[in-house]
Amino acid sequence: MTIQRFDDEDALAAALATRVLEAIVANPELVLGLPTGRTPLAFYRELRERSGDWSKVRTFNLDEFVGVDGDHPGSYRAFMQSELFDHVSIDPANIGMLDGRAPDLKAECRRYEAAIADADGIDLQILGIGANGHIGFNEPADGLCAHTHIAELEQKSREANAQLFGGDWTAVPGRALSMGMATILGARNIVLMATGQEKADAVYQMIEGLITPQVPASFLQVHPRVTVMLDAKAAIRLKPDTAR
Repeated sequence: MTIQRFDDEDALAAALATRVLEAIVANPELVLGLPTGRTPLAFYRELRERSGDWSKVRTFNLDEFVGVDGDHPGSYRAFMQSELFDHVSIDPANIGMLDGRAPDLKAECRRYEAAIADADGIDLQILGIGANGHIGFNEPADGLCAHTHIAELEQKSREANAQLFGGDWTAVPGRALSMGMATILGARNIVLMATGQEKADAVYQMIEGLITPQVPASFLQVHPRVTVMLDAKAAIRLKPDTAR
């Protein structure tokens, strides 16, 4: 696990955008795993503002709310269109999203796993981390699902997404579809980004704590190629020389 520290989220976002665009140049058919939420906003802004050939890139997003379709303003599909996909040259056929309105949610999870397998897996998975240590919607629990699954969301996770639903966390769906931990860990390379002091405890537990399903992000400790990118506030609990 490589730890990279940045003065602020803008510097972090710029560095991550450079890494992703260089990866696309090296492999124009890059398979990219993408997150949503507040943390990647600056990163997506950087990607929008830079040139790059996305025509052969394939993407898979981590999750989607159950009960909302892609046209709903609170959906992660709408988020991704607004923040990234409408601004780059990606082929719509190469955008992988979960369908929260699928009539058979378990079958939708299986379809998504098959689509990732058909793409020969994810080359570079970008992650955020929740204040409770979740990644994707793999919430703290006694056990974690390996593959794409139906997740029950904690109140903290719903509160964190309230801005997508008019500021009312109770309007945020209580369930979502999410990649599982084995699916995430199957990516050949992983970058986790964290910004803000509210993420500092989760970052500390992820890096310094035990591997436990109570901190799902701690499972990244077992992956051979993980980069953790932190701004100064998210790194505040780590010793200056912390590295793994």
